[in-house]
Order: sequence, then C-alpha cells, then structure tokens
Amino acid sequence: MTRNAQKLVTIFGGSGFVGTHLVQVLAREGFRIRVAVRRPDLAGVVRTPGSVGQIVPIQANLRNEASVQRAIAGADIVINLVGIGHQSGKQNFDAVHTTGAATVARAAKAAGVSTLVHLSALGVDKAASVSKYAASKLAGDEAVLAAYPQAIILRPSLIFGVGDGFFNLMGTLSRILPIMPLIAGNTKFQPVFVGDVAEAIAKAAKGEVKTGKIYELGGPDVESHKVLMERILAEAGRNRPLVPFPAGLAKLGANLLGILPFKPVVTSDQVDLLGVDNVVSDDAIRDKRTLAAFGITPTSMGEVLPTYMWRFRRNGEFDRADRGPNTGLAT
Repeated sequence: MTRNAQKLVTIFGGSGFVGTHLVQVLAREGFRIRVAVRRPDLAGVVRTPGSVGQIVPIQANLRNEASVQRAIAGADIVINLVGIGHQSGKQNFDAVHTTGAATVARAAKAAGVSTLVHLSALGVDKAASVSKYAASKLAGDEAVLAAYPQAIILRPSLIFGVGDGFFNLMGTLSRILPIMPLIAGNTKFQPVFVGDVAEAIAKAAKGEVKTGKIYELGGPDVESHKVLMERILAEAGRNRPLVPFPAGLAKLGANLLGILPFKPVVTSDQVDLLGVDNVVSDDAIRDKRTLAAFGITPTSMGEVLPTYMWRFRRNGEFDRADRGPNTGLAT
C-alpha cells in the first residue's frame, strides 16, 4: 500500500479532457479518487484506471452548494477543473467560473481540506476587459484566493493532447472545408501538453510547490495563430488556403450561428479572446511560477500532434508520418 492510499481526492470536472488524464496520474500514485460530476451515470469510464473501488463518480453541481459540500466531505484534497467554453441556460460563465469556484473554495475551507488546486486559464488577466469568459475566470481566481488564501491556481495556455478540443476541431474542419478561416493571425499562443498539465496538478495536490500562488503553464513552442494553423494543416495532410477573416465579420457570423440549436464552432466571445496573446508572462518566468516550479520539462507539439492528428489525413493511419514517405497533402 502506498503512502497516498489513505488520502481521498475530490475532483470536480474529473470526467473531462484534463480530468481523465489527471485521474490516471493520481490513480497510479495510489490515491482514492472521488470524481464529482453532474452526470455520474455517464462517467463510468473514469473508473477504469484504478483498482476496484479506488475511483468513484459522485453527483455534484457547482450551482448547488449542498451537493458540493457532500462531494467534499471527508476529502483531504480538492481539485476544481470545471470550465465551460460557451454559455447555455443556467450554465453561464458567472455561475460556473465565478460563483461555482467560490462555492468549492468555501466548502473546502469549511471542511478543513488540506490542499485546494484550482484550474484557470492563461491570459485571463489580460483578456478580462474584452471577454466575458476571461472576466468570469479572473473573478473566480480572486474569489478562490479570498475564500482559501493557500489555494494553488494553475493557468494553462491552449492545451493539446488526445481528445483536445482545439486541434481536433481544426483537423475536422480541414477535412470538410475548402478553405480555413483565420482570425487574428498574429496572436501568439504557447500550447501546453495535457500530460504536463495533469502532472503539474498532481504535484500541486501532493504539496510539491508553494501554496497561495498563481502558476502559468505553457509549452516550449510560442507560435502565432497563423503558424499554428499551418502546423495543424501539415499534420492533417490537408492543402487548405488560410483566408483572413476580420474580427467584426467573424463575430457577426458567430452570432448568427449562435441562434442554432447546437454547440457553436466559435462564439463572439471566443473571437475577442483570439485577439489577445496567450503566453506565459515575464513576471511568471522571473518568479519561477511556470512548469519549471514543478520540475517538469515542457513537451513540444512536435512530439505529440503526430500521434493523433494522422486521423485527419485522407488515408488515416496509412498516411501517418512515422510509417514512411507516403505523407503527401490531400485535397
């Protein structure tokens, strides 16, 4: 039995993209894990990395304080990964990112939880004036630290890895669109590998970094949005022209598509976010509040994207870059 076997971790949003990777890391470390989600009946897959009874999904909704308190009861460590990219009904930015984050922090403090880790987003301090998403995230960070001053807040840049939302979406669009719209092509990003983010969260949960601080997580590559799109097209083996779209026109299109009854490809708020650089700040580098603080060497996109972006090539796995010279661009 490992020294972590008696420790219970509650992970809010543990069935999502980052959460499923984090659960695997913590399960290997021997923690008991409570995965707090709105629909535990749909989260059975999170049980698979652990032994019998080690990982248990439990119902909780950040908009319901009683359910949050039940999910935290008896936990040694609490991790909040909950975030939404667009608003829908009661699941709006303020309810989830601000009020919900504060609810988790207050409940963790009241329950005597030893460690609270909160996942935010890089650049929310710079983008708060133009984006409702960023403003709600920033307010949530402030509310968490006010309720639980020793909380550890992690702000990752665009996250890549198997199952990610951005690279897979762009790869899918490259298969079906004759052109690729480019919004704010000069904006800089510093994509970070989901495995590195999960490892950093786990290390924070284990008390391996200073508490009460905000850490900024970015990968080794800083690229403009245009260069990033060119990289995606190359990995997907697709020959698609990048056509610049003015932000105003993109927002108009996003608003029109937003009235349709399905998840939008892009929202007007996300268009505004695309206009703000998303890179680790000089202050964070100087203060050692980056992946270096966790002893993690950032993983490059070149190491990971080829392992899953091949699915968007014309011949799928048979066009994989590691299978030989047959990697020509598809039309």
